[in-house]
Amino acid sequence: MLEIVSRSPEETRRLGEGLGRLALPGDVLLLTGQLGAGKTCFTQGIAWGLGVEGYATSPTFVVVNQYSGRLTMYHVDLYRIDTLSEAVDLGLDDYLYGDGICVVEWADKALEALPPEHLLVEMGFVSDTSRSITFKPSGSRYRALLTQFDREISKAR
Repeated sequence: MLEIVSRSPEETRRLGEGLGRLALPGDVLLLTGQLGAGKTCFTQGIAWGLGVEGYATSPTFVVVNQYSGRLTMYHVDLYRIDTLSEAVDLGLDDYLYGDGICVVEWADKALEALPPEHLLVEMGFVSDTSRSITFKPSGSRYRALLTQFDREISKAR
């Protein structure tokens, strides 16, 4: 586990960007946190780390947005999902087990339907501009990713 406090939206994006640079095909990143905690901001950074130009926007009404970069990023938003069966009915397997990476916002709404191996990113409020970001790896790939990520951000500080 790794805990970081981000002091600005820009820092949150930079953290996401660092993670995006380390992403490999098939990676699954699950984001949780209250509305406004920085999930989409962090996802924008991941997209930039993958070489996606522009801003990733929350796919709240369409559920999945797709972005092309070094790897395809599938940005899933489960905010409007009320039940686990609704999440299952979305047919997310193509995104979750594909050749790109999958970033799922509001993942806590369907954890049982998501892959058991993933990187869980829990985001919370510290103040108006600061956010706590806790990274919890599940599986050897994600423990290795988190170790590499921790080394990279330590160099940058």
